[in-house]
This record gives sequence, structure tokens and C-alpha cells, in this order.
Amino acid sequence: MREQYRVDTAERPTVPGRDRRGPRNPREAREAVRRVLSEHTAGTGCDEDVLSDALLVVSELTTNAMLHGGGVTDFDVGLVGRDLYVSVSDADHRLPVTSAAVDDHGRWRTGGRGWPIVRRLSRDVAVSPLPAGGKRITALIPLRPMRAVPVGKGASPAGHVR
Repeated sequence: MREQYRVDTAERPTVPGRDRRGPRNPREAREAVRRVLSEHTAGTGCDEDVLSDALLVVSELTTNAMLHGGGVTDFDVGLVGRDLYVSVSDADHRLPVTSAAVDDHGRWRTGGRGWPIVRRLSRDVAVSPLPAGGKRITALIPLRPMRAVPVGKGASPAGHVR
């Protein structure tokens, strides 16, 4: 039940009907998450808040790989039990850090909030060094099945939970 993508600098032989380039940026990674969730939660649905959390986590991980790790070198997404499994690798060995919101001169920083967001929205986060260098960050995002809420009890007219 997992869809795996790899990004290599060397060209791989092409196989008709198969794209092994995988997500190269946050938009493509979000599309992969949406595809996995739509294929594997058909009928049970996925809570909109949970979907938003999952998309935010994958956006942060892929953006950080691009900004701080030299780009995404490997990407994996799938379902493990009732959790969404997301793994993003990059070529940099440095661990993620949390930056203070304000610098030494009292000025607000424009970044540095992604890692705390990933940790807060994930059930579990692991950072693993890779044998050839770089690191893999794996996050498990809890999924809750969408609950039907009777109209007038917090549901919108279309039946979406607020």
C-alpha cells in the first residue's frame, strides 16, 4: 500500500507507463499524498483537518529538503495502519533545528517554524542518517476516519465536518 518515488541525478532507463522521477517539489509531493489517500481511504473518507495537516507536513519536509538539504533525493508515502507514512530524504547530514522567532537584534525571523510544525502534527518523527550521506526524515501523521455528523449538529449543508 505504499507508493515510492526516487529522485536521482543520473538518468534511469525509462519504462513505458512508469514515472520514477517522483516529487521534486512540495506541489508534486502534496499530489502524491492526495493520490495515496484517495486510493486507500475510498469509502471511509479523510477528515479535512487531517488532510490539511498531512499536506502541511509533506510541504514542510520537501521545502526544507530543497532549501537546506540540496533537494529531495528520495520520497516515500503510504499508509501504515491508521497513519500516513511520509519519508523525505536529502543529501545534507545536518539535523533539523528550531530557530528562535526573534533574532539577536529583536527582529522577527521569516522562517524557522517548519520543524516545530512537523513535530506537532505528527504522531512520530524520526531522523535517520543515510549510509551514503544525507538523512531521511520519516513522519507518521495520524488519520481519523471522517465521522458523519447530523445536520444541525456542527455539519455544513454538504455534510462536511466543520
